[in-house]
Amino acid sequence: MSNTPAEATQPEAAVGHRDPKRAAMSGWIGSALEYYDFALYSTAAALVFPKIFFTSENATVALVASLVTYAVGYVARPVGAVVLGAYGDRHGRKNVLVLAMLLMGFSTLAVGLLPTYAQVGVFAPIGLVVLRLVQGFAVAGELGGSNAMIVEHAPDARRGYFASFSLQGTQAGSILATAAMIPLATLLPEAAWLTWGWRIPFLLSAVVIVAGYVIRKRVSEPPAYVAQQGAITASHRFPLVELLRTRPLITLLCIVMTLTNVIGTTTLVFGISFATAKGYGIGFTSGDMLWVALVANIAAVCTIPVFGALSDRIGRKVFMIVGGLGGGLLSGVYLWAVSQKNLVLVFVLVVIVQGIFFQMWNATFATFYQEQFPMRIRVTGFAVSQNIGLMIASFLPSIFTAIAPPGTTNVPLVIGSLTFGITLVAALAAFFIPETRGRSLESLEAPRVGVSATAATQSA
Repeated sequence: MSNTPAEATQPEAAVGHRDPKRAAMSGWIGSALEYYDFALYSTAAALVFPKIFFTSENATVALVASLVTYAVGYVARPVGAVVLGAYGDRHGRKNVLVLAMLLMGFSTLAVGLLPTYAQVGVFAPIGLVVLRLVQGFAVAGELGGSNAMIVEHAPDARRGYFASFSLQGTQAGSILATAAMIPLATLLPEAAWLTWGWRIPFLLSAVVIVAGYVIRKRVSEPPAYVAQQGAITASHRFPLVELLRTRPLITLLCIVMTLTNVIGTTTLVFGISFATAKGYGIGFTSGDMLWVALVANIAAVCTIPVFGALSDRIGRKVFMIVGGLGGGLLSGVYLWAVSQKNLVLVFVLVVIVQGIFFQMWNATFATFYQEQFPMRIRVTGFAVSQNIGLMIASFLPSIFTAIAPPGTTNVPLVIGSLTFGITLVAALAAFFIPETRGRSLESLEAPRVGVSATAATQSA
């Protein structure tokens, strides 16, 4: 970092006090509202969009095309991570969160107003892709900004607990999205559901725009960040450049760890398509699988703060490794339960896979990632690492559908093996990063190029 005048920073006491509860609540509410929008698209991409935004005599082709538009949103996330990450590091955590919320709300509202393929032809899927790109760009700044704010407000001994609330908020947003879809998908005739019923949850994003703006404008910046903001802003080095210069190996390992999200894409994206697409012959309805997704997210809301608190007591790495491996191993078993058309067993396994094992990882990763990067590049480091990994993972449902299309003899074994293999690689990446639990953020600020430098300071 370049030299700056002494007056560029202020003592932390002069700029306010830590308020972890308010920061955590803001992170929870903001993430819930923003991920409500993002989850709507994920569900609709599997259940609705193949039928109204794409035309093909081959249902598998339409499904793959729809899932690709789901993945396209993740392509924009690395770009959003760089742009919004830099904005959050230089201009404040609160400012980037307000901007991300507005972009997400307006793009999701616009999806609900899009004409179908039957009405405007190829312009319908083009419009869908453009709006999904905006969604991906916007959401890239959400968790990086909200978790940086919480981590910097929280006491060192309870960072994992407080930071877990923004992750709980993302699950709550998914619950809201699924709960909005269930009565419409279940009670409406299919023609009404496909014509206008699916649009209602998207149009409710107008509420998100207003509520999100009001909530986020009332949050204060972390005092530690305010104390250093002058020096950070005065630096001429772009955050991404500094990230790649000082944390290249850590960034790479965080990207690999993020591939653990394959558990969610296997169970709640590909799994929904596998269960409901006519070509696979399973026969579950859209309503059935919406209930499965709802139960998974309810379980997650209950377990996330528990694992977040436990990570403060026994460490981050154990949950990063055990959660990923357990969820990856049992994902194939979950798909097997779907193939057996046993809805009760599907519910049990989705709670175990998504609600317990995956949430061990999900409740912990945000704190673990934030602790890898110094304050001046914290939002960028988190956002770039998370969103490049998510971009890769987002294409897996489409790849899985192409590898194991309808007619494949053992879909659970094929896809389950691939999922476990990916989570095994991610767990190995977590193994090579030193534990950060209990260390002060100040002690984690030391410049380092790779893992070895971190290990040298890991005496606490």
